[in-house]
Amino acid sequence: MLSDPPASGRAPVRVCRDGAIGYNKIGVLSVIASLKESAVKKRMRKIVIIDEDKCDGCGLCVPSCAEGAIQVIDGKARLLAENLCDGLGNCLGTCPKDAITIEERPCDEFDEAAVEVHRRRGPQSPPAEGCPGAKLVKLGLRTAQLATADKGKTRPSRLGQWPVQLSLLPATGELWQDADVLIAADCVSVAMPDFHERLLDGKSVAVACPKLDDLAPHVAKLAEIFAGNSIRSVTVAHMEVPCCSGIVVAVERAMAIAGVTDIPVTDITIALDGTIKHAG
Repeated sequence: MLSDPPASGRAPVRVCRDGAIGYNKIGVLSVIASLKESAVKKRMRKIVIIDEDKCDGCGLCVPSCAEGAIQVIDGKARLLAENLCDGLGNCLGTCPKDAITIEERPCDEFDEAAVEVHRRRGPQSPPAEGCPGAKLVKLGLRTAQLATADKGKTRPSRLGQWPVQLSLLPATGELWQDADVLIAADCVSVAMPDFHERLLDGKSVAVACPKLDDLAPHVAKLAEIFAGNSIRSVTVAHMEVPCCSGIVVAVERAMAIAGVTDIPVTDITIALDGTIKHAG
């Protein structure tokens, strides 16, 4: 049995003597209005869908999403919010497991203002178990290599410019003219003991982090560099962890934007032990 509150209260709910809650007429109308308001915010549009059963958490889709709508959480790529996804599907082509598809369904409108706020907050660091590139791996000392290394000898730097961060470099100038360019993920120089001799020597270098940086400005800067200078060759160096391959995607997008097809590109993958795993 329901007990109505005093008429002056006009409360939208009625409380039963046994503690259960019911709605009076005012409450019903309020709920209906709320549901209608919620429905108005949803509309039929295209949005990405991620199949968690297929996803292996490689993270390649993360840098491919210019809006930052995807993040690896608990070992799976997840859409952070419907209003951050524009539904264009730039992330589809980077998924090696075909775990991402486009579906048309009722969902929140794409909100450019929300995307801007989200991007200003910067990338959120996922837990270590959520991304292969963030998992702690203890590397054993390479005793044989250390024993044969020259002791006490200083190796000269091959760095020919400063700064090295892509975001700080000019888009045009002598640095890029008739230059062999090295675009490296910033962990490469730490992991590779002979980085200066094997990769850097004789090249103009730009360094960036494809996992933690906002790639959109990097793509725009690289497109300017490729379009406005006479570059002889480009070498892209990245670690073997999947999310580091985002720097290759950035270079490919920049060349497409610049309309450049005649610059030879070499893609070099560095293993965690500092050796070259693949070059091609």
